[in-house]
This record gives sequence, structure tokens and C-alpha cells, in this order.
Amino acid sequence: MEYISRLNISENAYVEDISLYGLSILVCFLSYFVEMIDVRKSYGRREVLKGITIRVMPGEIFCLVGPNGAGKTTTLRIMATLAKPSSGSVKIFGVDIARTKDLSDIRGKINYLPEEADVYSRLSGIEYLRFFAELYNMDVEKALEMGIKISGLSIQDLKRRTGTYSKGMRRRLLIARTLMTEPLLAILDEPTSGLDIFSSIQVREAIKEYSKERGSSVVLSSHNMFEVEYLCDRIALINDGVIVGEGGVEDIKNMTGSKNLEESFAKLVSKAIS
Repeated sequence: MEYISRLNISENAYVEDISLYGLSILVCFLSYFVEMIDVRKSYGRREVLKGITIRVMPGEIFCLVGPNGAGKTTTLRIMATLAKPSSGSVKIFGVDIARTKDLSDIRGKINYLPEEADVYSRLSGIEYLRFFAELYNMDVEKALEMGIKISGLSIQDLKRRTGTYSKGMRRRLLIARTLMTEPLLAILDEPTSGLDIFSSIQVREAIKEYSKERGSSVVLSSHNMFEVEYLCDRIALINDGVIVGEGGVEDIKNMTGSKNLEESFAKLVSKAIS
């Protein structure tokens, strides 16, 4: 698979007592790119995650679904190694991140796009993409070609300053700069939040095409059930820091005897709190 050749991690980090040297070979035997087991996270006295278990397989689009405040963003930040769990086990590409001193190699294979991210308004679209291509030490022209394709924006638009862009155009550019760096694990927090129908379709198609062509895993959060049904291979339904259901879309609907995911979610939440 293509992702194997792109996983080039140095021997400075450790998987328990095993050097990461040669992980580019070992990764082909991994069942999961992300494995979070019984993870808890508290901020002061407030427990945000209450023992969640999530596994993300290579090459799949995995969706974390739930209402605002359910714990989606905290989960994604832990996956991106930007937050530490209070307890539980987190492995990324088979690496126990709690036992690895230097996570720079792992982070180099992850790209995380927060919901609140925005572009640099003084740069044109092309300048913005070029900046990130150079930042990640990529083949700039190749990266630009890929970024332009993913963005779906015209050359005329890309030559304009991003400060003149609509929210949908800015979000499409953000998705482009995230995926053009070719992460093995792309983590997207509410990628279509607040977008119009046309922009949402563009973003969803870009994500689906990227994962299919590159063999990378994409983890995203959403509360848009239509989007989830169309885009995701597997989903985890989270409410109040607890995973109330996990599996394929049809599996969850069949399990709950529901016609759609909204109905499934409501039934699973009611069951969890009863």
C-alpha cells in the first residue's frame, strides 16, 4: 500500500521497548492506525471523556458523531497528540504515545485541522498553499498541484487575497492545505460546519477522494447525519463523554431498528441513560 512507503519514522522514538526503526515495514501488519482504550480526560473536576475505546483502521474514514460538548474535539486532540489523556492507553501507528519521549516523527505523519482554524488573510490562495508546502519540506510544485485540485478553486480565485474569500472558500483552502501534505492520518474537526450546500459537497468529495487514492485514514467529527451516512466507513456515536454505539452506518441502523442515524442516536442515548 502507498501509506507504507510514506511512513518514514526515525529510530529515536520507542514502541514500549522496541525501536521504531523499520516501522515502515512493520506498519503493514498493523490492524489500527489509532487505538484508544479506556481513555479518560478531565479538566479539573470535570470529566470530559469517561473511558472511551476507539480503533481506526488503515485507509478508512472514521466519523465521531455527537452533539456539541459531547467530547468530540477533546478526543481528536488526543489522537493528534496535542492533549494527554488522564488515564487509558493511546497508540498511534502502534506507538504508545505515553511512553515515547519524542513525538515529532509521529506528528509528522498527522495533520490536524481544528474547527476554528482560518487562513492568513494577507496571502493569496496560491501563496497560502505554497507557504505550507515549504513548511513541510515538500516538492512545492507537486504539492501546489495537489492542493489546487483538492481545493476546487479556480486559478483566478487562488490569485486573490484570502481575506476576500467566503467562509466556504476559506474552508476548502484549509482542507486542501491539510490533505496536500499527504498525512497518513488526517484529523478534521467539523470540516463542513457552517458551509453552504455547494461548499459542503466539495469538501466531502475532496475528503473521500483523498482517502481512496492515498490509502490514508481520515478521522472527522460531525453532527451532520447526512454527511456521516454518505462519507464514513465506520462511526462512533458519543454523548456526554461516553461511546454509546460504534460500527458501520447500516450496522448501527439495523442494530437499533431505525430508519436513519438520528433515530439510532436517540435510541442509543436513551438506552445509555436509562
